[in-house]
Amino acid sequence: MPRKLLPTMALLLFSTSLPALADATDDLLQHLNGLVSLTGEFSQQQYPEGSTQPISSEGQFKLLRPDYFSWEITAPDSQLIIATPEYIWQHDRDLETVTRRPVAGSEKSSPLQVLAGEEAALRAGYTVEQAGPGRFRLTPTASGADFRQLEVEFAGNTLTGMEILDNLGQRVDVEFSHLVRDAPLGKSDFDFTPPKGADLFYYDE
Repeated sequence: MPRKLLPTMALLLFSTSLPALADATDDLLQHLNGLVSLTGEFSQQQYPEGSTQPISSEGQFKLLRPDYFSWEITAPDSQLIIATPEYIWQHDRDLETVTRRPVAGSEKSSPLQVLAGEEAALRAGYTVEQAGPGRFRLTPTASGADFRQLEVEFAGNTLTGMEILDNLGQRVDVEFSHLVRDAPLGKSDFDFTPPKGADLFYYDE
């Protein structure tokens, strides 16, 4: 191929990819912007890097946009993660430990924080591509995210699943069920008080 054609082709590829990415971001936001709250159950399969044997878990979640979510694993372990605009709490009931981290240092980088967050943060922090009908692939644009890549899938405007590739090379497949869109949730549903006797680890002091 003549060398003089390469810069021209590069410009064409670059110029045609930008609208596609913009369209994918807009399409994803159309699915999210009408969502105020969501509750449901989940089952997830975690595949360590290089393994075909998954680690299974299940539980329930609730989400209130913007910036509130709860993710509770009920089997086989018992763990609770709660995010508010100020803090991310993690309570491991089996180990009787509670950790608290400031949201300001997390860059809203976990998958559920992405879904619960604001439009400006999604546009600024992620490249969005169409990965199939109703399926979107998000790649963080800056270091510090909890994952390398996130794919979310919708049936109509209903969130049906996620696929997460984390920074350790693990893949996590999540399926949602028993979803209630626009569930009657308030900020108080995400209040958390550490239980007595738990070991506390605060990373914001």
